[in-house]
Amino acid sequence: MRQRILSSLSISLFASSSFAFNCSSKSLSPLMSKTLYESGNATGSSTNTSCMSEDFSKSARRMMSNASAQHLDYDSDYPGTAMIRLKNVRARVSTLTEEDLSSDWEQVRRKLLWAGGLKDLPDAIPGQGYTGHSFNDYNHVDLTTMNDQNSDNLNNGEVKQIAVGNFLGEGIRKASIPELGPGGSWSTCANGCHMDPPQDVAHIQFRSRIAFKLVWVPNENFDQFVLVDDDGNELARGSPTGRLPSLRQRQMNYQIVKGSKYARVVDQIASASFQ
Repeated sequence: MRQRILSSLSISLFASSSFAFNCSSKSLSPLMSKTLYESGNATGSSTNTSCMSEDFSKSARRMMSNASAQHLDYDSDYPGTAMIRLKNVRARVSTLTEEDLSSDWEQVRRKLLWAGGLKDLPDAIPGQGYTGHSFNDYNHVDLTTMNDQNSDNLNNGEVKQIAVGNFLGEGIRKASIPELGPGGSWSTCANGCHMDPPQDVAHIQFRSRIAFKLVWVPNENFDQFVLVDDDGNELARGSPTGRLPSLRQRQMNYQIVKGSKYARVVDQIASASFQ
């Protein structure tokens, strides 16, 4: 009987997010009071029964708090997302001003790596942490934060125009800055992001949202870019100088997002520039 009562109480703690427990001995049934007494944690007095009910209430609050925290750190649509890491990446991006992102391109690119939780490793071996390609072509522009369990995921052919396999786990571990949180970061390929839902490496291979995507604005010179989040909302923008990725690469970058939610902001900027 005692086990059934305690089991029922445990279930009730999780049954509703609005759980409330009246911490007074009056709220306990005689049978429940007896159960608490017999558990060895009470002496039988109404005071101790009340304290015991307070202990249950505190335990319930702790469990609810932990459950809420876990919920905030989990994306049911894309469970491969390293949510804490994603939030920390977005926090770093929020510190980057338009001026910060309008200096020499190589300096700007290093700031994007820093914001995304990646090391600048231009001399590493490709596949072993090399990040010299990150944001430097039309395609490797999705800053993705994936949890440790998904870092070794392979492309089984679902992501088109990407090599079958596409093993990135070792490079992710070597290039990721650990202080941004659990999991890793990578600049994944954006091919397929124009579809709804996106059919790119982040969303399909890693089952992860993107922390941000770099999209070049289709103005006359394609010389401005915008960072957008997974919903296509603007996070930051810049007009870098110096040696940019080739014009062809910048044009192709826009082409792979054209018509999608990720093109919405750059289309508005381009439209205003031609008026």
